Amino acid sequence: MSEQEKNNYALLLALRKELEEANYQYYVLNAPTLSDFAFDEKMRQLQQLEQEHPEWYDPHSPTQHVGSDLFGQPQAGVTKKSLGGFEQVKHRYPMLSLANTYSREEIEDWLGKLPTNVAIVCELKYDGLGISLWYENGKLTRALTRGDGTQGDDVLNNILTIPTIPRQLKTDSPPPYVEIRGEVLMSWESFERLNSEREAQEESLFANPRNAASGTLKLQDTQEVAKRRLSAYLYYIPGNDIAIATHQERLIQAAQWGLPVSDATQVCHSIDEVMHFIHYWDSERKKLPVATDGIVLKVNDLHQQEELGYTAKSPRWAIAYKFPAEKQLTQLKHISYQVGRTGVVTPVANLEPIQLSGTIVQRATLHNEDFIRQLDIKEGDKVWVEKGGEIIPKIVGKEVPHSGSLEDGATTPQNATSVFGDPVSAYSLEVKGKEYTFPTNCPECGAKLVRVEGEAAWRCPNEAHCPPQIKGKIEHFVSRKAMNIDGLGSETIDLLYSQGLLHNIADIYDLKHEDIARQERLGDKSALNILTSIEESKKIPWARVLFALGIRMVGETTAKKIAKRFPSIEQLQWASAEQLMSIEDVGEQIANNIIAYFNDLHNLGIVQRLLSAGVQFETTEEQMTELSNRLEGKTIVISGVFAKHSRDEYKAMIEAHGGKNAGSISKKTSFVLAGENMGPEKKKKAEGLGIALMNEEEFLKLIDA
Repeated sequence: MSEQEKNNYALLLALRKELEEANYQYYVLNAPTLSDFAFDEKMRQLQQLEQEHPEWYDPHSPTQHVGSDLFGQPQAGVTKKSLGGFEQVKHRYPMLSLANTYSREEIEDWLGKLPTNVAIVCELKYDGLGISLWYENGKLTRALTRGDGTQGDDVLNNILTIPTIPRQLKTDSPPPYVEIRGEVLMSWESFERLNSEREAQEESLFANPRNAASGTLKLQDTQEVAKRRLSAYLYYIPGNDIAIATHQERLIQAAQWGLPVSDATQVCHSIDEVMHFIHYWDSERKKLPVATDGIVLKVNDLHQQEELGYTAKSPRWAIAYKFPAEKQLTQLKHISYQVGRTGVVTPVANLEPIQLSGTIVQRATLHNEDFIRQLDIKEGDKVWVEKGGEIIPKIVGKEVPHSGSLEDGATTPQNATSVFGDPVSAYSLEVKGKEYTFPTNCPECGAKLVRVEGEAAWRCPNEAHCPPQIKGKIEHFVSRKAMNIDGLGSETIDLLYSQGLLHNIADIYDLKHEDIARQERLGDKSALNILTSIEESKKIPWARVLFALGIRMVGETTAKKIAKRFPSIEQLQWASAEQLMSIEDVGEQIANNIIAYFNDLHNLGIVQRLLSAGVQFETTEEQMTELSNRLEGKTIVISGVFAKHSRDEYKAMIEAHGGKNAGSISKKTSFVLAGENMGPEKKKKAEGLGIALMNEEEFLKLIDA
């Protein structure tokens, strides 16, 4: 591998890790860390790298799935309860995401791929939580969240608290079945009231109305849901269950049935009409009672939609234009510092409060020392703050000092730009701030900070005794993708830590019923649920346990590959750097981190306690027997929609039987596992290369042979 290839591969791995974490933060924690624009740019970069290097394909790459699987996949034909206690139901039609665009040029490029003289429906893109409503013989029977796009939670009882959603369609002759999709929203008014109430009760605040709506729909108490006054707008009827030929006419029909459909729509026949609609609502949306973040463009003719079809993640007949992020100027009052679970010290800007996109912004991340020095930010400076995707506030530049005078009425000097090269739209006076100096000691425990060569971050090395590191490691250990211990949220962990009951991850397995039950806001029932979940965690397979240990840079996918090569912790702890680096995705840095972890006596002590508690540190015989080599040496591409299992389940089956998943068809492809609505381009390419198409019945027979 050349030096350039090594650099590209390192970038690819970094992008996958960052995007996977962003998906988790957005879909699971409802705490987005990247703006839509930044996410899309990184995704495009990753897609390009993967296209250029098909040999680096990974079925777990963020490019291979839509959003995040919030609660895992049920067994075939079985509905199960999510972690929130809701029944999980498979969507009749996959709920895909939309490709995003940010300019007239990108819209023109999309339009150029459509049939000539096509009619486009423009409508507001509401910033809420996706919902799919099922009406059977006119009665509302299901209300499914998006979930992973294949299946979602049935939150019907909570949806019934929304007064604008009818339980029965207003018609004497309803269709036998109809599905309509839209967004569940929380108004700005309800959002402000809810956060005021939470602030008075010293509870954590929601970042934005979308997060508030999402958190509300997950509640089991319908009375509390009703108090929060959710609303909804519906915008799409999938399938062919009603004989109406255009998207716009279907929306009109939905409105006649009494469903809440926005009247902010327009059928456009040219790019100029589209852009006029966009520019109008970019201004007018600020008067709306709910949050919006763009305009959705859809081909109006349903027959044309069907002909255009879908990619793996989105329809070709629709696209979303995202409004540019709003910027405001404010003062940086002071810089504080947060310590993460890996010891990384992150500077945080504490700002003079400003209103951005309907919310009050007082804090924004400054990432690291290099970022601050690049911006040349000091306490007291005036800074430009932006909410990317109207969610995460970030500092994008500082006011540019101007020596000399401005003409009367002038507001912007020619050199006023952000650090990213974006023009800054206003001028303000020079402020002499306090010279910036990054701290030399941990703000939490006082330990001397260290900075590893080649890294941007300063770290606290005091892993065993630094409070935020301890609590952060515990939070990671109990998370869904790790040990999946329900009931031990951040507030409970903080409480148990303050009481001296949790000092490391091994202490979890020493917790007693009385330790938990006597704590404020917990009690007997909470104690029983937590202890039951702790006991269940002892069955978690070795690969997830390895991920749960929180070894630096050992993510979920990497942990699986390491566990497959070293099926027990005993084998792993004696592995050499050369042996570790022979594993795909494990480079020198990860190998050194693993070796350093097992050279630490504190870590070895924790591992021993976990072993004694019954945690699985090796692959069981049962797990080993589940594997086979029936697909060894075969590279398989999955395309289409399947009836018996999800795409992720089939990908897992392929890996379990020794095969390799691939995202694109090439001469190396052994066969295509083809479902319904297989992409026409993939089908054409497979036929052109003489690659066999195998349906799911044939595939299941093959691996069970």
